Amino acid sequence: MSKPTANWEKVGDKFYRKVQLYTGVFDADLELENYKVVGAPYSGAVAIYRDDAKLHTYRGPGAGRASIDVYSCAGKLIRSINWDKGAIKGLGWAEDEKLLVVTEDGTVRCYGDLQGDFAPFTLGHDADQHGVVACRFYNTGFVALLANNHLVSVASYAEPRPKLLAIPPADPVVAWHIVPPAYSLSRSVEVVLAIGRTLWVVDASEAEDRHFDAGPFRHISVSPRAEFLAFYTDDAKVWVVSGDWSEKLSEYDTRVRTVPKDMQWCGSNAVALAWEDEVHVVGPNSAATKFYYDTCVHLLPDVDGIRLLTNDVCEFLQKVPDETVAVFRLGSDSPAANLLEAASLLEQKSPRADDLIQLIRPRLAEAVDACIRAAAHEYNIHWQKALLKAASYGKSVLDLCSSDDFVDTCDTLRVLNAVRFYEIGLPVSYDQYRRMTPEKLIERLTNRNEYLLALRVADYLHLPASHIHGHWAQQKVRVSTDPEDDICRLIVKKLAGKPGVSFEDIARAAYDEGRIHLATSLLDHEPRAGKQVPLLLSMKEDTIALDKAIESGDTDLVFHVLLHLRKKLPLASFFRVINTRPVATALVESSARDQDTDMLKDLYYQDDRRLDGSALLLSSALSQPALPAALDKLKLASKYLADSRDPPAAFLRSALDDAQKLLHMQTQFERDLQQSTRDIPNRDTTPTSLVGLSAADTVFTLIKEGHTKRAQKVVAEFKIAEKSYTWIRLRALVASRRFIDVEDWAKAKKSPIGWAPFFNEVLAAGNSRVASLFIPKCTHLSVAERVDMWLKCGLLVKAGEEAHKARDTELLLSLRDRASGSAAVEIERLIGGLTKGR
Repeated sequence: MSKPTANWEKVGDKFYRKVQLYTGVFDADLELENYKVVGAPYSGAVAIYRDDAKLHTYRGPGAGRASIDVYSCAGKLIRSINWDKGAIKGLGWAEDEKLLVVTEDGTVRCYGDLQGDFAPFTLGHDADQHGVVACRFYNTGFVALLANNHLVSVASYAEPRPKLLAIPPADPVVAWHIVPPAYSLSRSVEVVLAIGRTLWVVDASEAEDRHFDAGPFRHISVSPRAEFLAFYTDDAKVWVVSGDWSEKLSEYDTRVRTVPKDMQWCGSNAVALAWEDEVHVVGPNSAATKFYYDTCVHLLPDVDGIRLLTNDVCEFLQKVPDETVAVFRLGSDSPAANLLEAASLLEQKSPRADDLIQLIRPRLAEAVDACIRAAAHEYNIHWQKALLKAASYGKSVLDLCSSDDFVDTCDTLRVLNAVRFYEIGLPVSYDQYRRMTPEKLIERLTNRNEYLLALRVADYLHLPASHIHGHWAQQKVRVSTDPEDDICRLIVKKLAGKPGVSFEDIARAAYDEGRIHLATSLLDHEPRAGKQVPLLLSMKEDTIALDKAIESGDTDLVFHVLLHLRKKLPLASFFRVINTRPVATALVESSARDQDTDMLKDLYYQDDRRLDGSALLLSSALSQPALPAALDKLKLASKYLADSRDPPAAFLRSALDDAQKLLHMQTQFERDLQQSTRDIPNRDTTPTSLVGLSAADTVFTLIKEGHTKRAQKVVAEFKIAEKSYTWIRLRALVASRRFIDVEDWAKAKKSPIGWAPFFNEVLAAGNSRVASLFIPKCTHLSVAERVDMWLKCGLLVKAGEEAHKARDTELLLSLRDRASGSAAVEIERLIGGLTKGR
């Protein structure tokens, strides 16, 4: 096994390594030099499309069809997108491996999951008139340069809102690059433009000339975190300046008179320049190294290095991590290097292993950590195992050492080695894996239809797998040619017991493919009605959607469906749909009662619910401000019940007719009373309003106002019972303080309601004298009750006489305790009379 340092190159005081990832990537006849090549971040997919500015070998009439081909880094074709939408002026990737395609007329397509589905939008700002010249992409957005030098920025692919940046000079742009918002001082995207011999920086608010007069600059490149900027000058030199433009850090003379086709940063430490078959890597202090290839090479920058792609090979160039340098550098005496040597000697059963361990024992924990980190950064499985064995050996010697980092690194390397396999083609580095997160890695595997590996990785890392199952099912309904019922059964069988899977998403995918029956069948297995109903409505399965909403018990969801149906259907059809569904009918009634009474009236009429319709008209009559309108509503409500066969209808119709008669009588009484008031001079009292009162209240008001004959007309007309009338008259007389009439009433022999109510009502009005007149008439009451009534009137002697008459000595004695003065003397006399009688 060759040493890890075999592929290292020293650039200044730093080491760079070129890791061979895959060989035989593309066929030799692909002519990669005639294609534009862009790579997704984190060692993602590679998109290529033919450069129309270059000549191609003629391969027949069918080969001339334009397409965007998406490959893995190992050269495996993932997706081919046929393209006939115009010249492509921008092709780039988002951080989550979305492919962005920008055409000359400003149309943008965002391909979300490597499956060919896209979301389109346009740049606007007259991009279709002036045309797009070029685009520069960053993790979450991009900037488009128009032919009139205007710059249009899109900050988010999820909610694209193209924004015009400040206007730069109109002179031709030689080269340009962008500073992402996350690393710019203004916190908005900044664009560095090479115009003429100087550089301009443009953001959302201003365009500033930085007075760099060494141009023209043929290439501009910004480091991944914008700490440095690199410029390629017209005299074949590379300048590197600080991110704040304050200091020139290095200058390198390439001594090549041909302008390189590309210049990109290799991580944040070096700049890579690519000609057709030659690559220069320029590090700090103008140090450089060169690499040569047999075919054209393309640069695919990443966060921690750069991929070098040719027809024959895919390599990864990066600065060697410090831990790896400490372990493998020739002549290294670091604790980690000694620990690795000790582990090797231990395998050879050499006693020198223990000597090395004792030598580094004070720093053994540091050595263990360094070996673990170096193993994580290593691509070669042999050296991964060697480093982990060394770390394990060191841990066994330490008295106290946590194994968490060791176990996590082992898990990570198993995952990374699996996805780096050439059939998968995801050569993710350890730093990229940490930035991307395991969840995003699983998502990338899923988008490549590598479901088995994605499930195994998710299970190994104890992560949810619902997205994987859902993606598999969606692909199944898109591409399977089996009968739809068989597809549904297979999906349900496979996903049974799998938590978190949304059948709504699967059904939507089926609907998008035109498989309506399959979509409906799949929705039957979605437990959440809130997910079922919107899709059913979009599928025009309105009645099924209504039934599902009713089954859910969610009234808001039912109202949503009903509103949709009301807007879509004629009123008669809408009523036919809800009439067989009592819950829906009840919700429509409750809503229409407050918002649309006309619709409610139509509903009752169509459903032949005459009682409900009449009640609605009665309610409307009660709310009418004008009496004629109220009478019209009452007549209509009564007429509504004319042909009804419901038993209560006759009674209700009679009640409505009585209500009309009462309103007529009240109106006539009011008119007569107002006329009589006008006829009496110097009378300012306004008659009490009668309209709207009940029959009993009308009688009460009339008696109270002194119109007894009119009150008796009402009593006779509506056959008010004698007991009810007696109560009404009593309360009216008491309310109007006409105690003389009440006193005359006491001369009667009988009362329909008895005499106790008279006593109570009059006494409550404060007239104890008149109230006492009714006590002797309450013969049905006990002696104690009558005595209590006398006491309430303040007539203690009368109470004593009542007790004496009943010969109740105990009651008299209790009265004596409450009496004083002459009353006490009289009570004592009454007690004495009872005593002598004994």
